[in-house]
Amino acid sequence: MSTLSDKRILLVIGGGIAAYKSLDLIRRLRERGAAVTPVMTAAAAEFVTPLAVGALAARRVYSDLFDREDEQDVGHIRLAREHDLVIVAPATADRMARLVTGLADDLAGAILLATRAPVLMAPAMNPAMWSHTATRRNHLQLIEDGVRFVGPGKGEMAEKGEAGTGRMAEPLGIVAEVEAILAPPARPLAGRSAIVTSGPTHEPIDPVRYIANRSSGRQGHAIAEALRDAGASVTLVSGPVSLPDPDGMVVRHVETAGQMLGAVEAALPADVAVFVAAVADWRVATESSRKIKKTGEGAPALALAENPDILATIGHHAERPGLVIGFAAETDDLLENARSKLARKGADAILANDVSPAGGVMGGADNTIRLVTAEGVEDWPTLAKSAAAKRLAAWIAARLGRKGSA
Repeated sequence: MSTLSDKRILLVIGGGIAAYKSLDLIRRLRERGAAVTPVMTAAAAEFVTPLAVGALAARRVYSDLFDREDEQDVGHIRLAREHDLVIVAPATADRMARLVTGLADDLAGAILLATRAPVLMAPAMNPAMWSHTATRRNHLQLIEDGVRFVGPGKGEMAEKGEAGTGRMAEPLGIVAEVEAILAPPARPLAGRSAIVTSGPTHEPIDPVRYIANRSSGRQGHAIAEALRDAGASVTLVSGPVSLPDPDGMVVRHVETAGQMLGAVEAALPADVAVFVAAVADWRVATESSRKIKKTGEGAPALALAENPDILATIGHHAERPGLVIGFAAETDDLLENARSKLARKGADAILANDVSPAGGVMGGADNTIRLVTAEGVEDWPTLAKSAAAKRLAAWIAARLGRKGSA
């Protein structure tokens, strides 16, 4: 059976050059079994024709809030209520702002206010518009209101010489997020146990200061939730993050790398361990019990000591899990460093991602992963971290299944 068989999806096509991608998105959704009802804004019709959209969807295209025939039965409410998911792609800065303020002066706006279904937005706009304070504020408010997002990604813009974050997610990336929202839950990891590390570690210098990494914990927490949803019994070992503890699992809170290693070892044995945490490589050799003060004589000398390598320790542990997965967060030589890490640390797989500041991965909502194993490299599209987590959970289930049948 197709992954989206019998699912009804309403697709709002916004007004932007990325509207051309909506044509491929319709095709990708339909080939997975979904029925797609298109709603075009007036601006969308400047970029793609209703004829092309309707032909690909094999359905009528809706656009007019005040259509006499449709509104005899309050058509915008009917459209809002008879679908399992509403996608807005492309979601322009204007459309995001309209939803935040509750405007419903066109068909798309009325549907978005009236629907009880999940809403998934795929933003697309010039990088300057995406980074504007108003758009960032609207993005955060919509997330708080329960709207899901996929993208935007980074790349060349339609405007000559423009590049940055603002490209609409590719259709396959949007489909992956749709499947994560709508696909029937499978529990292929039922009866399995998993350990996941997440977030940064804080290595104290004195009672006030510490050494840390720029990790929000979003990817690690999402992986823990995906493994739980797949049926695994999960222990999440979390460094200091601002995220709430996920339900349905054991959560161990730690501060330092040493504490994280201790919590991981205490959770053994396990079937799988996924090391997502951005562990500080170094700590101060001797923590000061008092705040270090400026003296006017220059910076104090801080002797550093190397932190334990949690991935390598568990990769070569007497109670090594059947599947050990690490992350390689790199700014240079991504695949070379990931392959080296795979061999040195006794891992079965390394998920390599570029954490250069321009990429926005650290603390961001999306991730672009290259899965490195002894068999080769598997490139994943840019995905929302929740969708990347579900994809990894499916990969883990398949890998453990092969091990179990070997």
